[in-house]
Amino acid sequence: MRNIAGKALTAAWLVLVLVAGPVHAADIRKPVYAGKFYPEKAEELTAQIDRLTLTAQKTQIQLPVNRPLKALIMPHAGYIYSGLTAAHAYLALKDRRFKKIIIIGPDHRVGFTGCAVSDVRGYETPLGTVLLHPDAAALRREHPELFHSEKMSDLTEHAIEVELPFLQRWLSGFEIIPIVTGSVDPMRCAEAIDAILDEETLLVVSSDLSHYLPYAEAMKKDSLTIQAILNLDAEALSESSNSACGAAGIEVLIHLARSHHWQPILIHRSNSGDTAGPRQSVVGYTTIAFYGDSPMNDSQHSSSLTQEQGEVLLKLARKTIAKKLGMDAENTQEPDPQGFKEIFQARRGTFVTLKINDQLRGCIGNLNPDKTILQGVTDNAINAAFHDPRFPRLDQSELEKVTIEVSLLTEPQPLEFKDPEDLLAKLRPDIDGVIIRKGFHSATFLPQVWEQLPDKKTFLSHLCMKAGLPADAWQSPGLKVMTYQVQYFEEAH
Repeated sequence: MRNIAGKALTAAWLVLVLVAGPVHAADIRKPVYAGKFYPEKAEELTAQIDRLTLTAQKTQIQLPVNRPLKALIMPHAGYIYSGLTAAHAYLALKDRRFKKIIIIGPDHRVGFTGCAVSDVRGYETPLGTVLLHPDAAALRREHPELFHSEKMSDLTEHAIEVELPFLQRWLSGFEIIPIVTGSVDPMRCAEAIDAILDEETLLVVSSDLSHYLPYAEAMKKDSLTIQAILNLDAEALSESSNSACGAAGIEVLIHLARSHHWQPILIHRSNSGDTAGPRQSVVGYTTIAFYGDSPMNDSQHSSSLTQEQGEVLLKLARKTIAKKLGMDAENTQEPDPQGFKEIFQARRGTFVTLKINDQLRGCIGNLNPDKTILQGVTDNAINAAFHDPRFPRLDQSELEKVTIEVSLLTEPQPLEFKDPEDLLAKLRPDIDGVIIRKGFHSATFLPQVWEQLPDKKTFLSHLCMKAGLPADAWQSPGLKVMTYQVQYFEEAH
């Protein structure tokens, strides 16, 4: 955070240099912020992290257990401010093991081009020393135009240091690659980091969100930033001022996530006004986890369901809505999802659509495969019936008139196009579901919508208006498009 006096830091650095002499590559980086951002005594630090972790474990959130954890975004302020949000990372890290952790944080104090990758032998905290992984030297050696050592960064930057005690408390047997971003092209940085990723690597991006806004304004600002991250929209993030001090690292992560199809899940958010600071001027924090595909589910993830399995899902959706309405279950046939338990545990995007007399009565879903098929259908049945903002809540008298449709989605993929004409040429009516994003605006149409809007221009115009954009926004620069395909099942009329 920028509220530490630069003069005091410079004086501290001069004292270190005069007493200890020049820093050599074999030296250990001593903790600079112990006693400032977090306790300097090991027992006090351990106790604080354990208290924060215990509190975080009370948060009710369902995270994937059978998918690999690939990355985390964590805050880096003093523990009394951001420690609780940082401690929520434990929910994703519990029972995980990594041999290599890449930590990307922003430069707050020095100012340089490219990225600083320390050439010390290790980082010391009150909980012990974490050694650098050999890939740290490899980055400097193979990409000297991007990665180099910066002694002053070692002596003054906190963004890497404050993450280490949490990781040391929760994990063991790992080495780190500390990267501090200066003025850098996130895409080039992502390409270099991509070469050192493997199944035993975790990427941690150290970043706070907005700085020094009034509480209500910060909440709104941070909501937009978090949504941009969840949408993997690096462009929206880069175009927004005061969104995140670690924006460059987040953009690096987003590029990698889009390339490898990692899926982000929000775990926690807060700001200093929620914890230990006044609300007139706050700093925002978030913890977000990114998950990759599980090898054991790849075949299930892409496979089609049988008609019998689809009918079970339709019955499940109807039964779920009937129970929510408090209706006698005699009129709803009991589904048997246990008969297809294994395939229904695959993670897919799902939508539940309700119609009355072929007119839309509710449609809600999740585009990303962040829920099992069973969970997605159950949740989206409730949301379509009772939480679609376009319609009033469904009542008992309507349920018997409703026709239910369940859609299973493939994972959305970016659609590259040169201009509006190329976009029109590449869209496939009746095949592609379409997602559009521009800035913080986004919307989707399922492939079934092509039946009502078969003309491509009309389809895109209506989709833009659904996103809150002008009808002709699809013809303007800056539009991001993704497509997916759907297998859907519909109740007989």
